[in-house]
Amino acid sequence: MQWRGRRGSRNIEDRRASGGGLVVGGGSVGILAIVVIGYFLGVDLTPLLDDTQRGGGGEITAADEEAGQFVSVTLADTEDVWGRVFQEQLGEVYTPATLVLYKGVTSSPCGGASGATGPFYCPLDRKVYLDTAFFVTLERQLGAGGDFAAAYVVAHEIGHHVQDELGILSAAQDAQRQASTADSNAISVMIELQADCFSGIWARQADAQFGTIEPGDLEEAVNAARQIGDDTLQENAGRVPFPHTFTHGTSEQRSRWFQAGYDSGELASCDTFGAASL
Repeated sequence: MQWRGRRGSRNIEDRRASGGGLVVGGGSVGILAIVVIGYFLGVDLTPLLDDTQRGGGGEITAADEEAGQFVSVTLADTEDVWGRVFQEQLGEVYTPATLVLYKGVTSSPCGGASGATGPFYCPLDRKVYLDTAFFVTLERQLGAGGDFAAAYVVAHEIGHHVQDELGILSAAQDAQRQASTADSNAISVMIELQADCFSGIWARQADAQFGTIEPGDLEEAVNAARQIGDDTLQENAGRVPFPHTFTHGTSEQRSRWFQAGYDSGELASCDTFGAASL
């Protein structure tokens, strides 16, 4: 992915130097379990993390700085892409999200954020929360390396913001509050797969607008989608996959919906809620 030397986003809130402030306690745990993990990409990586990856803070390294620059450029690309898509396909104006960079731990209106929660979008403040150390976890422990795999993660989270902009996210959450656990999980899968599809749209449009995609990039994104499928994560944690507990979709579903968005570039192709099958 060609990203160096390109425009970065101004919508970055960098908390890495301040440490962010950890929120702990019973209330936050409940919110994390239901809101972050259930609704958004906040994949529970606890079984895959060692104790050293759960702590917080520390010196901002050169690698941290480069990762922050990478995220800023990727976020800027999402702003340009979705601004154009909203205008051309909907005749509407896209309002960008803010992305919070933190190191180790921080707080959000949706609960605490740490390595165990993974990146997530919080609709209460319309911000994406990301510790770039997740990219290391993605590569070393989840088997999804490459800069475009990391870009896919950012694009997926912005996909949830797009859902929020379109009113899809709030409607889905309203339905979840009235649903059984099994039905709520099924709705969550639809939310996540649509965000995967939206990230596919971003990949297609980013390549068309900026020519940033290099050979092998798409394969990196598809592989990342596969590696964070519910079935694969449960298997890697030494568990037997239980489909009724899935909240993000299988590896096959996640990669296929990303590809669907990439192939069409159209919002209409990402209607997971109206699809005959996922």
